[in-house]
Amino acid sequence: MQGLLHGKVCVITGAGSGVGRAACLLFAEHGAKVVAADIDTAAVEETVAAVAADGGEALAVQCDVTDAASVDALVAQAVATFDRLDVMYNNAGVTTQPGQTFMDASDADLEKLTAVNVGGVIHGCKAAIRQFEAQGGGGAIVITASVAGLIGFGGVVYGSSKGAVTSLTRGLALEVAGRGIRVNSVCPAAMPTNFGGGVLKASEAAQQHTAAYHPLGRVVEPRECAAAALFLASDLAANITGVNLPVDGGLSAGKPLGR
Repeated sequence: MQGLLHGKVCVITGAGSGVGRAACLLFAEHGAKVVAADIDTAAVEETVAAVAADGGEALAVQCDVTDAASVDALVAQAVATFDRLDVMYNNAGVTTQPGQTFMDASDADLEKLTAVNVGGVIHGCKAAIRQFEAQGGGGAIVITASVAGLIGFGGVVYGSSKGAVTSLTRGLALEVAGRGIRVNSVCPAAMPTNFGGGVLKASEAAQQHTAAYHPLGRVVEPRECAAAALFLASDLAANITGVNLPVDGGLSAGKPLGR
């Protein structure tokens, strides 16, 4: 049985750790040719080595998603190596320090989050759409947004950047639908990654405390978020676009009775 992405060329940003690394491994397991991109060269090379160790095919590329030229070069390298682009997974993102409030956030904090979380997505979408159109249309864009883009969770500054991403997902999906291009996002809740200083990853107590906010009673594993992205990238989701898919243990659905 062939994988869900058999033969497809997939670019994944923020591939040096967390959801990005999990997605590279999972997409490759499903037959994708993966172009793994990250600003941290050593980290993304580790990801590619892990993919190769599992028998997958991947290419490591250093990329700064805040720089449109760098993202354009990333897509160009993917096409030069594998002849085409089928999936653009705009996963790279940053957050504020744990506990930082709206009033604590500096202009520099706001600018950084906007540059990476919004600007990086915009650059990735534009580069992908240009390539998809050059190939005659079709193609899938997936974005890592956040449950914080759907409800008030995870801080005002971070949430506002992800709210922009969920809005972009809906609007862009409508704009490019006529060209057969699909645009969707995944909206994970709290995950034990390096995000936010890696607090959840390092502390079992912090995980348990945060898990209590999720109706299913646990935090989200990076591979679970990557699995949702895999679905949206695959032909199983061929008639799905403009969706911001929660991967949040029921957090955005509301508060369970009895809690």
